[in-house]
Amino acid sequence: MPERKKKSNSPSDPEQNPDSYWETKQKLDKRGKKLFVQQIFEDWCKGCGICVAFCPAEVFEQNKTSTPTIKNPDACTGCRFCEFHCPDFAISIHDRYPDRRKKKNGT
Repeated sequence: MPERKKKSNSPSDPEQNPDSYWETKQKLDKRGKKLFVQQIFEDWCKGCGICVAFCPAEVFEQNKTSTPTIKNPDACTGCRFCEFHCPDFAISIHDRYPDRRKKKNGT
């Protein structure tokens, strides 16, 4: 019987290791850089190309079926132009390392 391949829980993967998550977040905070996650709902997208044409960081490109694909996710500045102007609500932008702690003022 062949062995099953296991998913590796790499310690460098912040989603799998909370300590690594905070280390990575602190390093990015020191540099003053924020990273964002781009999510495309392909079933909703009609391939209008607004996100590709107007992205200031050139994060997206169109594939052969004219739907957008993410070519450079780390270049995203988080301006959310693509999210706000998508007529189909097919794009969502989120912080990759959100601040999960409550601030001292309770918010």
